[in-house]
Amino acid sequence: MHLLYALGSYVAFLLLLPVLLFHPKLRHGIPFRLGLYPRSFRRGAGAPRIWLHGASAGDLLSLQPMMQELKRRLPRCCIVVTTMTNSGLAMARKKLSEADVVLYAPYDLPLATRRAVRALRPDLLVLEYTEIWPNLIRATHAAGARIALTNGRFNPEKLPHYRALFRAIGNPLAAVDLFLMRSDEEAERALALGAAPDRVWVTGNTKFDALVPEADAARAAALRAEMGLAEGEPVLMAGSTHEGEEELLLGVYRELLRRRPALQLVIAPRYVERAGRIMAAAAEAGLSVRLRSGGPAAGHAQVTVLDTIGELATAYRLATLVFVGGSFVRRGGQNVLEPAGQGRPVLFGPHMENFKDSLQVLVGRGGIQVATPEQLLKVAQELLGRPDKIAELGELARQAVSQIRGASGRNVDHMLRLLPRRAADEVSEGAAG
Repeated sequence: MHLLYALGSYVAFLLLLPVLLFHPKLRHGIPFRLGLYPRSFRRGAGAPRIWLHGASAGDLLSLQPMMQELKRRLPRCCIVVTTMTNSGLAMARKKLSEADVVLYAPYDLPLATRRAVRALRPDLLVLEYTEIWPNLIRATHAAGARIALTNGRFNPEKLPHYRALFRAIGNPLAAVDLFLMRSDEEAERALALGAAPDRVWVTGNTKFDALVPEADAARAAALRAEMGLAEGEPVLMAGSTHEGEEELLLGVYRELLRRRPALQLVIAPRYVERAGRIMAAAAEAGLSVRLRSGGPAAGHAQVTVLDTIGELATAYRLATLVFVGGSFVRRGGQNVLEPAGQGRPVLFGPHMENFKDSLQVLVGRGGIQVATPEQLLKVAQELLGRPDKIAELGELARQAVSQIRGASGRNVDHMLRLLPRRAADEVSEGAAG
């Protein structure tokens, strides 16, 4: 049965080859993606060898607290990190100091995955969310390594498709040793898809552990000056926006200006390469606009486009109100807990399907869901007139975030039971010391 998927993966690869070769986020590292490693390739030293895979930069950041916990308990372990995108690779090399090796993930082709497994020699492969790659799972299992799924989730609308695929190619979940699911509902879905009951555990989401602490006040003040934001004046910040949302937000902002002419808008697009289009839309709406990358020299403007990477969490601290994007369009939302962790009230639209666990944490505790831009305008107008209410909601949001951590430690507890005996001995030695 798996032969059908193996053949299909090669057919799909050939059809997608032009995209893979020329897509700006996917075209680099082709030899590594094919499992072709040079003889001089640095494989990292230490044991046990733990391979963690996250598709993108955001996924890898969710895994970082777990890497820190693994290094704390197994200081001699080797952590290998793989990702699919250029931005994920750049971020991992820059920020994941716990990783001993950072690479592009292999394509899910039989030969590529077998070569990668032989080269990396993992004792444990950790996949995230719904990263169920049948060829990679098969190659890892055949090599005698253990496999865990962390932050596990399965879209309920896609369960029939998963079942049909698994019937056709064989169920890859049978080779997964550990399912660490985000919630009881996700655990039920894993069981419904054929996961063994004694391998399924509900441990929560490590992204909650990855939430950055409140930004340093000095750094926030410096960023305020660099972004041209007036001290003491209100700021509406729109984080992680997607195509089609900025025009809606600019319309809301223009209405808010009628009552609050000093209000400034900061737009932080999910993909910074869209900054130019957002500037053009703001100018077309009759608003003065600047890029954050212009620094103080860019002067003051009504709209600032945050076109840098790695500053959004600090920027959230400068906000009076925050709107999180991906929620007025059908993208399933974005991270609403990051601004909440900075003690800011968070507003978001109706499409938050990918962040239901975050909604359970935040709604009624500093988070407000709005159905339309018109409702966003109404809520923002009301809150901007009540600084006391903004402060109260911000504190509720901060407290809600502080109460949901701990998934990384629970996950590592389970993973240690899968690792070779020498790892357990190392943990015992560390505890004794």
